[in-house]
Amino acid sequence: MKIWVSYEKLRWKILIIWYLKDEKKRFNELQKLLPKATQKMLIQKLRELENDGIVHREVYPVVPPKVEYSLTEYGKSLKPIIKQLYLWGDNHKKR
Repeated sequence: MKIWVSYEKLRWKILIIWYLKDEKKRFNELQKLLPKATQKMLIQKLRELENDGIVHREVYPVVPPKVEYSLTEYGKSLKPIIKQLYLWGDNHKKR
C-alpha cells in the first residue's frame, strides 16, 4: 500500500517533468496535457517542483499575466531517467 501512495504522489510530478523536458509551457498548456489533474493539484505539484529546484517559474509583467514553466539545469538532469521510465512503461503496458 505504501508503494501505491508514493506512486500517486509522484505521478503528477513525473508527468510534469516529461512535458517540460523539451520546451517551456504555460499553465494552461500543462492543464490541457494533464486533463485528469485538478487545477489545485497541478499548482501544488508545480510549486513543489519549483521549491525542489527542478522547475523554473517565469512571470512576465504583462496584462493579462503570463507565466511559463521550464526545467532548470538540475531538472534537465532528470531527462534520461524520465525517458527510461517512459520506455519501461511503453514496453510493459500490455501487462
